[in-house]
Amino acid sequence: MRSDALIARHEILRLPGGRSIAYRDFPGPPGAETVLLLHGIGMTADLNWAGSFATLRQRLRVVAPDLRGHGRSGCPSPEFRLEDCADDMVALAKALGIERFIATGYSMGGLIAQLLWRRHPERTSRLVLCASSRNFLGTPAERWASLFAPAFTVAVRMNPLWSALGAGILGPGLVNGLDGELRQFALAELNRTSMTTVAAALVAVSEFTSHEWIGQIDVPVSVLVTTHDTIVPAARQRRLAGAIPHATMLMVEGAITRCASATRPGSARSCWKRAWAPRRHHPTESVRHSTTTAWRAPNRSRWRLTTSCTRANDSVSAAAAHNVSRSDPGMTVAVP
Repeated sequence: MRSDALIARHEILRLPGGRSIAYRDFPGPPGAETVLLLHGIGMTADLNWAGSFATLRQRLRVVAPDLRGHGRSGCPSPEFRLEDCADDMVALAKALGIERFIATGYSMGGLIAQLLWRRHPERTSRLVLCASSRNFLGTPAERWASLFAPAFTVAVRMNPLWSALGAGILGPGLVNGLDGELRQFALAELNRTSMTTVAAALVAVSEFTSHEWIGQIDVPVSVLVTTHDTIVPAARQRRLAGAIPHATMLMVEGAITRCASATRPGSARSCWKRAWAPRRHHPTESVRHSTTTAWRAPNRSRWRLTTSCTRANDSVSAAAAHNVSRSDPGMTVAVP
């Protein structure tokens, strides 16, 4: 397959109320299932998932949206609800003629994937939950954050300087280990999301819990556990898997807090193949972490990065893929 066949332009879905969703749509083999990739807080689909596009589209149709208020999906969102994000994804699926999909979420995206089953069970054929949890209230720091997050959100709304700032101000903690043009790319993607959206999303995440109903999920579930995660403790990820009676748990071994220089693409492919074949492997498996490396593609306007299947401090967990354009006009689709 030629590398340029992996490119899918950003397209825009117009929704009622002036909202929009930016997304990439990669066709898979004829008759393939669709996987819907949901990114983490303050991220974009490209930053979080692009390293997996090439691997996943070998077996699946891949749809990767920027969530409400994030990235290329419209204006900052001071009113941010995870439930609205889940409903947006169903609107996108309807517009693309997708009946059912595999809801795959990373960190905050895992919460939205859970809500997709809860609110739209007829649409979700499977769940893949990566570095996620039933809630984010387990540690004292998280409980303090949940108390102060609403006040922080109000302060952000009242101060126009905050609205002008992008999530790139969090960059030192999110892009450690990235150098040169790759670091610039990551920060540029982060800065597509306003701190107004990030603050509101933090409140929404702090209020989420699926404790009362997570055990009722009746579709196949794979839970990818990053064993030395610095954001979501591995023990909490394992409890998520344990709360779903039929869930398959994949252990992604290693402590990944930044993008490293070595590359093990085979491990990433192995990880994803197991995640999307939940009935074909042992309920708990171990997968060595894969890390990320980058090189400049011949075309100076494009990036070529190898695949990663691990958390990178809630930033580039699955680094950018083969020849993903940094910017393109895309197409617009309107929903009446």
